[in-house]
Amino acid sequence: MQCEICGVEIIGSARKVVVEGTELDVCGSCSQYGKAPQGWTPVSRKVAPVAATPKPKPKPGIRKTKRRPLDDMDDEIVSDYSRIIREAREAKGWTLEELGLNIKEKAALIRKIERSEIKPEDNLRKKLERSLEIKLTERVSHDIMEHGAGFQGTTLGDIVKIKRK
Repeated sequence: MQCEICGVEIIGSARKVVVEGTELDVCGSCSQYGKAPQGWTPVSRKVAPVAATPKPKPKPGIRKTKRRPLDDMDDEIVSDYSRIIREAREAKGWTLEELGLNIKEKAALIRKIERSEIKPEDNLRKKLERSLEIKLTERVSHDIMEHGAGFQGTTLGDIVKIKRK
């Protein structure tokens, strides 16, 4: 039998010790790293009950809509979003500052978006769409590509280069 810590062949009988909650068969020199199983007691898995905090009541007149995070998964921002935003802003006769005030964002951020330096995140995109009455997303189709009859996807063998001795 081998020591489960150092791997040395154990001559005679192995000693059982508990190391970090695991019972191991070890040699005499490695037995110092654990406790004898008699003195070891498992940690209780019981958790003290926590007092439930009451949920805040919604304010009158405010309806809470259910969020479905998977709804936006097939929508992707259009490639010419900066041109669409700039043209819609100019059509309304707004400056960058006026649009910023309208959607409560900085004009510098809108300027960077119109220059295609950054893409607007979802919350900002929705504000722009609502304020400018435009659509910045498009549905992306996830068509399955047609392959040969035996195609089952990428395998490990397609990626790994095997070196033979």
